[in-house]
Amino acid sequence: MKTRGKKNVMFLLAAVTVMCLIPAAAFAAGEEGAETVSRFYASFWALVPPLVAIGLALITKEVYSSLFVGIILGGLFSANWHPVGALDNILNEGIISAVSGTAGIFVFLVILGAIVALVNKAGGSAAFGRWAEVHIKSRVGAMLATFMLGVLIFIDDYFNCLTVGSVMLPVTDRHKISRAKLAFLIDATAAPICMIAPVSSWAAAVSEFTKGTGYSGIELFVRAIPYNFYSLLMITFIIAITLMKFDYGPMKLHEFNAMNKGDLFTSGNDDIAETDVELPNPKGRVLDLILPVLMLVVFCVIGLIYVGGFFSGADFITAFGDTDATVGLPWGAIIAFVLSIIYLMARRVVTFKEAMSCIPKGFVAMVPAILILTFATALKNMTGLLGAAEFVKTVMDSAAAGLANFLPAIIFLVACLLAFSTGTSWGTFGILIPIVTAIFDPTSDFLIIGVSACLAGAICGDHCSPISDTTIMSSAGSRSNHVNHVSTQLPYAITVALVSFVVYLLSAFVQNEFVLLPVGIAVLLAVLFVIRHITNGRTA
Repeated sequence: MKTRGKKNVMFLLAAVTVMCLIPAAAFAAGEEGAETVSRFYASFWALVPPLVAIGLALITKEVYSSLFVGIILGGLFSANWHPVGALDNILNEGIISAVSGTAGIFVFLVILGAIVALVNKAGGSAAFGRWAEVHIKSRVGAMLATFMLGVLIFIDDYFNCLTVGSVMLPVTDRHKISRAKLAFLIDATAAPICMIAPVSSWAAAVSEFTKGTGYSGIELFVRAIPYNFYSLLMITFIIAITLMKFDYGPMKLHEFNAMNKGDLFTSGNDDIAETDVELPNPKGRVLDLILPVLMLVVFCVIGLIYVGGFFSGADFITAFGDTDATVGLPWGAIIAFVLSIIYLMARRVVTFKEAMSCIPKGFVAMVPAILILTFATALKNMTGLLGAAEFVKTVMDSAAAGLANFLPAIIFLVACLLAFSTGTSWGTFGILIPIVTAIFDPTSDFLIIGVSACLAGAICGDHCSPISDTTIMSSAGSRSNHVNHVSTQLPYAITVALVSFVVYLLSAFVQNEFVLLPVGIAVLLAVLFVIRHITNGRTA
């Protein structure tokens, strides 16, 4: 059956490609020499490569091959169906340009992975866990501490998932918090927190995807934060449901069994054997976790404003808006990494050899992110060669203004579905952002809201998806049964997603974050009070 399934997927890929190529070949037939401008430029065909990539991703649930097929189609269309010209566009304008243009992001990702490995090797994460066991006295306190640690580790979602679980597991077990609840807290403070942190791998990636919009990437990312309703409302949801002391859906049974029966799993068991977990360094201290993270934040901020011209006379806001994340973030990260090595070696918790071994570990951990970023950027380059932005702008100019106003809500739903099906938020906004930024006027607030809706939807779908890397790592970090984690988290994520969708609908009438966000919080709290009343979940 598996072999047959693989054959079906390959047949589907070939069939979709041929279906797109036959009309294109007919349209371009009869020409011998390559033309400087594609015959498909600024036409509907400019959207075919990303649409094919989206369709294949939804059907096959495999993002790498889907993006690659989109890249191939874009190369063929841009070269008017000439094989040599197509190969040249795919390699030079697509993949090579993507790698060279995002080389700084690759460096930043690798250093991030190395810092994660270094901190865990030094025992800083384990030391925080020992401190928390002494100072945290209640279930609410344990859940809030897990939430706060997730917020603290905002640099990268991988860092979050790989650290929070190992740190808080003994604390939450002692307070009889189910593994499913711990997995939810880890997952909900991974990607959603990273997506609203300007100094993060996510900010760097989004900055690369949003070039050419009239804003610097970081500036647009920062301006989009107040409209990222899913991420912000998920933070509200965690705090509210913890303080209100109730659960609903499958999570209610898991928490009941943990509190009253001491059963942390309800079904399944510990999915990770003790032998698979690296023994913590007994010499580690809490400062061994906090100081590297603080240095990373501080030096990345300094690197960003340095590149933006702060030390050459520009004010802070201007420097932060004009910076280049592909230079500033690696600039700060490498300094933080070197200083962290010096500090931990001086503390004698790691040797130089152990510190150096963290570098290849960091690279291996970030390979999936690097591949997705490369392919998504290459696809973006192909749509640029085909004039997709010009075509979409033409279509939108002729569309009714009222329809355009409701696009943020539609974009949010599309991003949710795509990220859920593919299990990747990076691949989702890598595919959609080039289209989204082409729809709206660069001077309009709807550009910011539309980009926010795309990012929020990508986070939501990734958060719900059982094949998402962060969902899987959250299960592993909490040592929870993966099916339990997905089934208990889904009702919570859907609740926040529905409220977010309503707020994006309201954005058609009010383009003000100081109105929309409080309304969203009020609606979410009202929904939670109604759910608690219906489920009678008033007990702790």
